[in-house]
Amino acid sequence: MHCPFCRHGDSRVVDSRASDAGTTIRRRRQCAREACGKRFTTVETTSLTVIKRSGASEPFSRDKVLAGVRKACQGRPVSEDELALLAQRVDEAVRASGVAEIEAHEVGMAVLTPLRELDEVAYLRFASVYRAFDGLADFEAEIALLRAERQLSASYDESP
Repeated sequence: MHCPFCRHGDSRVVDSRASDAGTTIRRRRQCAREACGKRFTTVETTSLTVIKRSGASEPFSRDKVLAGVRKACQGRPVSEDELALLAQRVDEAVRASGVAEIEAHEVGMAVLTPLRELDEVAYLRFASVYRAFDGLADFEAEIALLRAERQLSASYDESP
């Protein structure tokens, strides 16, 4: 690691700490050149690459997830804080997979569950685009599934 003060090509790590719930590592470094000896901080993050359907790859972006979910939630009673929390949950879920490259399809799947919990209408909007619904039958099938899951959940809540 180059010293940002004197550009010397060597430094030593003085202290390391995990931050951002373990997604980054903060390292305190000191320039190895005696004449300089200044300290500086570096932050290391893991890189995650998304492989798109076309075969192209791009770095994973929480902001891109947030933008897509924001469109689905347009006009719905969903706050920016809730959207940010959902994007964080998706980020954590895809990074927890432990792979360096992930299919775009898997990112979309990671969005669906927390979005369903947040707002069912936004979920249907997102799912209709993501799963390429062809017509009313697709919407009806998804709504029937949501109703069945809701009834199942309600029956568990009522049991002694």
